[in-house]
Amino acid sequence: MMTNKQILVLAKMFTLLFAPHYFPLLCLLVLMGFSYMRIFPINYKIFLLILVYLFTIAIPLLLISLYRKVVGITRHQMSQREMRTMPYVISIMCYFLCYHILTSLIVPHFVVSVVLASLFVQMACALVNCWYKVSTHSAAAGAVNGALIAFSFIFNFNPMWWLCATLIIAGCVGSSRLLLRRHTLAEVNTGLFLGFFVGLFTILFF
Repeated sequence: MMTNKQILVLAKMFTLLFAPHYFPLLCLLVLMGFSYMRIFPINYKIFLLILVYLFTIAIPLLLISLYRKVVGITRHQMSQREMRTMPYVISIMCYFLCYHILTSLIVPHFVVSVVLASLFVQMACALVNCWYKVSTHSAAAGAVNGALIAFSFIFNFNPMWWLCATLIIAGCVGSSRLLLRRHTLAEVNTGLFLGFFVGLFTILFF
């Protein structure tokens, strides 16, 4: 039986492994394996992965880290609703730039839609954050589930097994945020439903 310390370590691992910024890259990897992107040249796929990694993970996290150092706030303080505005702004700007670059390169539409869904999730969380704190981790996990269902309609495949896996991951991520006392149950659930519907409708209609 696991001790409380081991459970907290596991919760921190889930928080790090399934951070919100990883959503576009994970979706792109799945698409490369289960859509017609499988036939694309390997160099082109690596180029797309590096591009998405830079503008949705590396650059936002670097800029947010620099912001924390300049302002002099800790990672724990960043969980406060009032301190989350600037990180949202930084992420939104980086995601928008990534979307603009992908659009100008004329990449497949569903690749652009993944980044656009991530951008809309960030914008929705930032907007809601003006009045109510939501879990961005849960929003990203919810968006993965919404996007998966949307892509199952687009590419006509049965998402059941993948959906089971992503729902379990979403549950583990939400539980981790609760165990680490970063969010309440209401904040986790709000983020999950917000991300799910934004991800679903963005992929289907944009």
